[in-house]
Amino acid sequence: MSEQCTHDCSSCGVDCSERKQESLVSKMHDGSSVKKVYAVMSGKGGVGKSIVTSMLAVLSNRKGLKTAILDADITGPSIPTSFNIHTRAEGNDEGIVPVSTAKGIKVMSLNLLLENETDPVVWRGPVIAGAVKQFWTDVLWNELDVMFIDMPPGTGDVPLTVFQSIPVDGIIVVTSPQELVSMIVEKAVNMAELMNIPVMGIVENMSYFECPDCGKKHSIFGESHIEKTAEGFGIPNVSKLPIEPQLAKWCDEGLIELFEGDWLDGLSEELTKGL
Repeated sequence: MSEQCTHDCSSCGVDCSERKQESLVSKMHDGSSVKKVYAVMSGKGGVGKSIVTSMLAVLSNRKGLKTAILDADITGPSIPTSFNIHTRAEGNDEGIVPVSTAKGIKVMSLNLLLENETDPVVWRGPVIAGAVKQFWTDVLWNELDVMFIDMPPGTGDVPLTVFQSIPVDGIIVVTSPQELVSMIVEKAVNMAELMNIPVMGIVENMSYFECPDCGKKHSIFGESHIEKTAEGFGIPNVSKLPIEPQLAKWCDEGLIELFEGDWLDGLSEELTKGL
């Protein structure tokens, strides 16, 4: 350390042991705050990440918690459809105002800013990542208890931006019952470790189909090994979602807030503990 050290590393060019590592975490919009932030991610697309995000947000909202969803899946946003949101988000001099669902969950998605919700988003990675960061810094979230971030699949630009610029408290990994699952989950877990963020739970979607006549469970996509996978990676919470036509119908009709089922209750309790 230099004898003239002012302890202000931003104005000093000396490379010393006391230099503080500059944080990349961005400040949330003035007047906004959130107690817990969880990112819902998957190693590949099409495994039901958005429906898990929606269901966890609904369960938190049912507990009376002030809940929000930040839709970081810029090129494939499906959150607004699940909640039957088709109005555009508005802005004022202070920032962008998120749209609230019928039950009061605050939502911000790029689809809420497009003139036509079916317009494609043909952007390069850095631009997409910048938009996600602005959803954190420029949106008037106000006071929240919990925010769920619906991540794009994979471990590319956007997940990296989210984990570096938003103070994520934990990750939920969504997967499916196939042999490649272990490798794909490991990629997501390894990224979480690199970012020093704990994996709070794993959700296996399309885990089984329960016959409505006899009640027998059938493993349509192969036998589940999710408990073994979770144990191997030290993931504490395991949930299984069945192939449930009614659940898909609730999403397609924008009625996800009416879903019934206890599949994610245990995970939800763990995520909202103490709030």
